[in-house]
Amino acid sequence: MSEFVLSCCTTADLSASKLKERGIPYLCYHYVLGDVQYVDDLGKTKSMHEFYQAMRDGAMTKTSQVAVGEYYDYFKSFLSQGKDLLHLTLSSGITGSYSSALTAKKMLDEEFPDRKLYVMDSLAASSGYGLLMDKLADLRDEGKDIEELKSFVEEHRLDVNHWVFSTTLEYFVRGGRISKTAGFFGNMLGICPIIHVNADGKLIPGEKAMGVKVAQKRLLSKMEKLAENGIDYSQKCFISHSDVPEEANSLAKLIEEKFPHLNGKVEVYDIGTTIGAHTGPGTVALFFWGAKREDHSK
Repeated sequence: MSEFVLSCCTTADLSASKLKERGIPYLCYHYVLGDVQYVDDLGKTKSMHEFYQAMRDGAMTKTSQVAVGEYYDYFKSFLSQGKDLLHLTLSSGITGSYSSALTAKKMLDEEFPDRKLYVMDSLAASSGYGLLMDKLADLRDEGKDIEELKSFVEEHRLDVNHWVFSTTLEYFVRGGRISKTAGFFGNMLGICPIIHVNADGKLIPGEKAMGVKVAQKRLLSKMEKLAENGIDYSQKCFISHSDVPEEANSLAKLIEEKFPHLNGKVEVYDIGTTIGAHTGPGTVALFFWGAKREDHSK
């Protein structure tokens, strides 16, 4: 069996130490904060708190998808060592990077006809993408080959549930998703919008909760309803957040109390700079394995 590499991008929003522990190399996105361009390197260059504090202080942000040439060089570094590669991208419902990665793949397929290069759309984001990568690492470590991992992605990527709430409407206003007037009154009332990711890997706004505690309970209820085996859920659960650790950790505690058979503690990560540039500070996201997203995407 040929040696193969399992790979992702930094938008999987796992820590650098977690990815190293799981043996998953990654390709970095880029972002601009103020007038300076940075590499989205999982907080090595600029800490997550510094990044989000700059946003709170009014700094503007923008991001760029990974270019074809970057994918080409990155993929080639493994293929030239005689290794096959399975790379998952951030959801195509959020970015065009998947298309860029496919273009790079076509170029390399001609150069390395004896190697396997699979580029797959995760249809996931943040630590939901990370939860999928973590599962694939488990399967790889159990001895599954690259073809079996590819099949698993095709069959189960929509089993990763994404439920998100924001503690502020400010960045919905900045992004033009709601009016300044609606944002002003919404913030006064403590409205927390709840969002999910649908079967196309797109962010879909849904109901609104009055306050953080209500929003947390709504996400807990979603997990109870949709998680594999309900309250007997026995797989891993990840949470990511944009510089609101107290809200993320309190949700993790609620989940651990509600689901006694979890595979370990709830793992809490930062929402990275690429996704955080759009969500802003104040977002909490919950990820677990459960009902396929087409069953509840409307």
